[in-house]
Amino acid sequence: MLTITANSFAAEIDKICKDKNIEYIDAVVLWCEKNKVEVEYAASLIKKDPVFKSKIQIEAENLNILKRPARLPI
Repeated sequence: MLTITANSFAAEIDKICKDKNIEYIDAVVLWCEKNKVEVEYAASLIKKDPVFKSKIQIEAENLNILKRPARLPI
C-alpha cells in the first residue's frame, strides 16, 4: 500500500495543478489513477490537511459541486 503524508500529498497535487493547468479536484483524480489508489484514500489525506481541505471545498463551491454556505460580506 502506498504511504504518503498529507503535506506531501498536497504538494504533489499543487504541482500537478500547476504543471497541467487543471483544477484541484481533477488533479486528485489524476493522482489516484496514476498511483492506482481509490479516491477514498485521497479523501482521507485531504481531511488531515485543513488548508488543502479548504482549497478543495472552495473550488467545489465555485464549480457548484457543493452548496455555498451563507457567508457574511467582507
